[in-house]
Amino acid sequence: MVTPIKELVVASHNAGKVREIRDLLAPFGVKTYSAQELGLSDVEETGTTFAENAALKAQSAARESGKIALSDDSGLAVNVLDGAPGIHSARWAEQAGSGGRDFALAMAALVEKMRGKEAFKMHNTGAQFICALALALPHSDEKNQEVFVYEGKVEGDIIWPPRGDKGFGYDPIFVAKGDILSFAELEPEIKHAKSHRADAFAKFITAWFGDA
Repeated sequence: MVTPIKELVVASHNAGKVREIRDLLAPFGVKTYSAQELGLSDVEETGTTFAENAALKAQSAARESGKIALSDDSGLAVNVLDGAPGIHSARWAEQAGSGGRDFALAMAALVEKMRGKEAFKMHNTGAQFICALALALPHSDEKNQEVFVYEGKVEGDIIWPPRGDKGFGYDPIFVAKGDILSFAELEPEIKHAKSHRADAFAKFITAWFGDA
């Protein structure tokens, strides 16, 4: 499926995500709007998977704005925590903070939970960053609204203490397999080329832009 996309809404109020998605779309000449710029509503994430939550946000933004909408739902899944925080990655930061998201406290709480696990004591620090990217076409009828989902993943390990200040979220405690720098220590263009979001984006780009 190759069709021209001239503009779309990035269905997120997270400035870091919006910036990364805009950077990934820049080579294709797509004009982007953020959910905040258009005054779009926040959507309650009631899905049980990254894909379900990404689709919910993209469909809502497309209906509300009348534009094609692209949404990302992503998070950190830690092996010794049975995949937590997973789809609740942002919620962990909200619960840690007082009146807002505090990823510094969330990262500390996550590592403290890991330390209580026997597998962690055996040096099991494995984790994955997972991304589901959903593209929704505008339609007033939710049941007939088309949505397309692309998923990506990057394997790595949790480190402590946090390192770097170039990323966002849990980036300072995640090192991808084969790397020595955390995601937050990488220059944005390097991280964008190897992240879970980039993996999902490669599938999205192939589907909608072909060899453009």
